[in-house]
Amino acid sequence: MAAVRSAIFVVWMYGLMAVMGVACLPALMGPRSWTKACVRAYMALVFGGLKLICGVDYEVRGLEHKPGAGALVASKHQSMFETLAFWKILDDPAIILKKELSYLPFFGWYAMKLKNIKVDRAAASKALRDMLKQARERAGEGRQVVIFPQGTRLEPGAEDSYKPGVAGLYSAMKVPCTPVALNSGLHWPPRGFVRRPGTIVIEFLPAIEPGLPRDEFMARLESRIETASNALLPAANPDRKDAA
Repeated sequence: MAAVRSAIFVVWMYGLMAVMGVACLPALMGPRSWTKACVRAYMALVFGGLKLICGVDYEVRGLEHKPGAGALVASKHQSMFETLAFWKILDDPAIILKKELSYLPFFGWYAMKLKNIKVDRAAASKALRDMLKQARERAGEGRQVVIFPQGTRLEPGAEDSYKPGVAGLYSAMKVPCTPVALNSGLHWPPRGFVRRPGTIVIEFLPAIEPGLPRDEFMARLESRIETASNALLPAANPDRKDAA
């Protein structure tokens, strides 16, 4: 049954993307605020469908730590969910995305109109310079720059290194960095399409102050994100319904 519900949701999500993508094409010709309104409407319908069809809801914790204008946000990455959800949770995010996503029909068009930050991973040092330049510009516009410091989606509990790009942003932007823990992969897997009923938790953690040495910053960031994310897994909470 979960597979059938998930298949219906996938049709809903991508069908809606195509329909609204075409219907909102005039917004791409106007100010960014028009596109932003279209994307937020799309997100509301997608997450409404996720709850109704698959029984997957979400909650946001640590709202007292949610960053305001001109901030850096470093988040755990377990699924496509958070790539979409930050557009609903944050005021005006600029999400760092791999360049290939900008070529996708509909998604890429709107992502670029919203001035997200695309990164060409094959360009090495040039990619880092371009990312830093765009990030400073977006922060200067009062936006929240969002990076997934491990660079890829991982299964809940899986380990991978934290890439140096986040340290470069932290050093260049000279603003606090807000870590984000989550458990989205329990209900919306990194790969595959079966969504499992339950509640996704996104948790904003206390910000790391600017100006720390690189190694100390990276150690604090990884410790905070990994500790808090692991605490959201069923093994750490045997009384949760998700642990069954």
